[in-house]
Amino acid sequence: MPSTERPLSIFIFSAASWLQSPQSAPLLPASALVFSSQRGARSSAKADSGSSEDEAASEARSTTSECPSLLSATAEDSLGGDVVDEQGQQEDLEEKLKEYVDCLTDKSAKTRQGALESLRLALASRLLPDFLLERRLTLADALEKCLKKGKGEEQALAAAVLGLLCVQLGPGPKGEELFHSLQPLLVSVLSDSTASPAARLHCASALGLGCYVAAADIQDLVSCLACLESVFSRSCGVGGSSVPVVPASLHGLLCAALQAWALLLTICPSTHISHILDRQLPQLPQLLSSESVNLRIAAGETIALLFELARDLEEDFIYEDMEALCSALRTLATDSNKYRAKADRRRQRSTFRAVLHFVEGGECEEETVRFGVEALYMDSWARHRIYAAFKEVLGSGMHHHLQNNELLRDIFGLGPVLVLDATTLKACKIPRFEKHLYNAAAFKARTKARSRVRDKRADIL
Repeated sequence: MPSTERPLSIFIFSAASWLQSPQSAPLLPASALVFSSQRGARSSAKADSGSSEDEAASEARSTTSECPSLLSATAEDSLGGDVVDEQGQQEDLEEKLKEYVDCLTDKSAKTRQGALESLRLALASRLLPDFLLERRLTLADALEKCLKKGKGEEQALAAAVLGLLCVQLGPGPKGEELFHSLQPLLVSVLSDSTASPAARLHCASALGLGCYVAAADIQDLVSCLACLESVFSRSCGVGGSSVPVVPASLHGLLCAALQAWALLLTICPSTHISHILDRQLPQLPQLLSSESVNLRIAAGETIALLFELARDLEEDFIYEDMEALCSALRTLATDSNKYRAKADRRRQRSTFRAVLHFVEGGECEEETVRFGVEALYMDSWARHRIYAAFKEVLGSGMHHHLQNNELLRDIFGLGPVLVLDATTLKACKIPRFEKHLYNAAAFKARTKARSRVRDKRADIL
């Protein structure tokens, strides 16, 4: 072992400290870190008073990158001396995208589906506003035909591409025009009980995301909320009636409609929130008994969001049936039924511990997402829902859009896009050996944190 090797214990201590506190930075020079996002008003210091199990669960749920790559592949290559013709790559990409757009009108359904999937991947991973602005009308016409005449997978892909188009074009006249032109078709497919569940699922997500980004009229917001609410409300019993049995094939649709509805609640005026609380807060707990773990989790997170919005309106908000709700949440937070998959049990218990803590009057657990040399802090259920909605459509391209997409930077308060020169990027680069040791230490610290809550049936008092 070379004499320059650093003791592994130092890295374990640093990694464990960094995982426990989102205020701490990775093992980088202080001058190399740029935090564009401002921390929320809530402090995470109160978490210290909780049980060690809750702290460990929080660590296990953290979305903080263990050792984020500070350089894109292109930047690293250029620093290494390789000259990359970015303009040539952009031209090649645009040529391929033109071919995909042309294939959207092909007679073969398989060809159209392939073109839609390629467009979806390209729009999720790259920022192409100028290219899309020039062809927005062509794309709108092609997507309209796919939604009208397509079946199943083609409709689902067309809806997914539409949501990405709204993210790329952002708010403003062009994005609003695109959303208004295709909104009736999304509503039509979503409301059609004979349509493919996958197509309806993606239409629900696209309707929520498109309305969140592009709709400027309050009436559009209200109509989208009503449409999405009508989808998942059918699975809730009215009054004292029993809960209807929902086929397993529709669980994904109900989950997508509920999450899209919750996304729109984050921008809903307070005058409408009070009516929604009176109507839905007594009904949503019924979804906690669903057979689908995803639907149960979506319902729990939405209930927490409703409580957050209610407390914003009235600080001393009191829910009438609080005891029954907390009992249901506590049951899910300590569920150990063996017929559920182990991963599902862990995820469910982790989520509902946080939901129960918040509903009973605690703070929302803070999570940190690091991308490049920046960090995004999420300290509210509304912020969690917004991030999750964009992460679902952008996938692995989320960090790229957080760095370069003005829409996302405005939504999360990250400020203008950072322009870093080669000298700054080179200063931020972590030596390979140090990165390896850091990853090993972070992995060991994370494993210890998770082992404290693995397969333990803790009662929450």
